[in-house]
Amino acid sequence: MSLVRYSILVTGVAASTFALAWALALGRFDAPSRAAAAYGAALALANTLVAHALVLWSWRRSTNAFLGAVLGGMVGRMAVLLAAVVAGVLLLGLPKLPLAGSLLSYFVVFLVLELSILHRRTSGRDAFSGAGGARP
Repeated sequence: MSLVRYSILVTGVAASTFALAWALALGRFDAPSRAAAAYGAALALANTLVAHALVLWSWRRSTNAFLGAVLGGMVGRMAVLLAAVVAGVLLLGLPKLPLAGSLLSYFVVFLVLELSILHRRTSGRDAFSGAGGARP
């Protein structure tokens, strides 16, 4: 799946689930809690888009490049997310629980979505075949 299509998909999922969460619970929260939930959702959305972009970039490259992009990207994204959460709590004064709950909830949803897409892409093919160990 292309990055544009994946972006549209995950943005649609985030918008629709956030609207549902707003109707069920977030509408009764105070403004800082709603802002924290939106901030957490936005961080998770950015995280999944960068992760998918790294996978697409490294897909046809060597095994070392693939692992470097995926694993190195994971470490880099974790560091950026940590810095963004700390900045949200300390600099923006966002409440911790709605921020963490939203970030983790969307992270899990997007991780399941990304893994299912990658599984569909690789199913039926040997993941270790190809010239020079390149991804199928």
